[in-house]
Amino acid sequence: MKWQKKSSLRRRETMTGYLMIMPLMAGVTVFFIGAFFQNIYYSFTDKSSFGIPRVVGLKNYVELFHDDSFYQALLNTILYVVICVPAVVILAVFLAVLLNSKIKGIGVFRVCIFLPAVTLPAAIGLLWKWLMNYKFGIFNEILGMLGAKPVAWLSDSRIVLFSIAVVFVWANVAYQVIVLLAGLQGIPACYREAAAIDGAGRIQSFFRIILPLLSPSIFFVSVTTVINVFQIFDLIYLMIPQGSSGTEASRSLVTYFFEQSFVKFHKGYGAAISLMLFLLILSVTALQMICQKKMVFYDD
Repeated sequence: MKWQKKSSLRRRETMTGYLMIMPLMAGVTVFFIGAFFQNIYYSFTDKSSFGIPRVVGLKNYVELFHDDSFYQALLNTILYVVICVPAVVILAVFLAVLLNSKIKGIGVFRVCIFLPAVTLPAAIGLLWKWLMNYKFGIFNEILGMLGAKPVAWLSDSRIVLFSIAVVFVWANVAYQVIVLLAGLQGIPACYREAAAIDGAGRIQSFFRIILPLLSPSIFFVSVTTVINVFQIFDLIYLMIPQGSSGTEASRSLVTYFFEQSFVKFHKGYGAAISLMLFLLILSVTALQMICQKKMVFYDD
């Protein structure tokens, strides 16, 4: 009798749980899974803002692989990844270690580091656009005081990509510092004490003990940062004047998708671009997952 009551109660709790998550699952199915497969379908059509989409087969993909602008956007995106990911990871590790140490004024320093994490991306883009303004920006004002010529941070095709990369690192490092700081505080103090007893210095202890134990958090930070960099859009859209010489030099795959889909209204072609971006992110993430077996140490 008691077993039947427990079984009935368990079934009731299970049904209640399923009912609670049904709205969420419905939203995920319609707005994520359904939209994803619809996007795949649109990539094989000539969909635009008007008319009924017509199936054109692989035409969009054939044009894509012969599109020089697509390859330029792909190259720019890869450069963003190569520059931003190591910079974010290394800087986040350094700042997390600094915040985890006991030094005077650490509270003020912590607020300064976490400030970008609570700032809207739009505000960040507009702030740095003003700082890097050719005529009135603070950076060029400082260069003028030093007797140097002003720099076109956002319109010179040679440096505009690096300008965007610097802003991205500044805006995203705070989130990763939080993750790494939690990882550092989760490392038992006995490991540091044992290393100190064995005569290991701070630097040796960091590279031989702390860094390996922190590798799961570093791996998580690297994966999420890679995905975020591949999807970089808002900073480019807000900071780079449309039609300037820096537009093509800073264009990422997401901005190229936006231009094709919502400026030129070639939505079928834009769907093909977004699908190629998805496959690229999936491939890089899968490669990272394979590499973690040799590069990540889990303390069991």
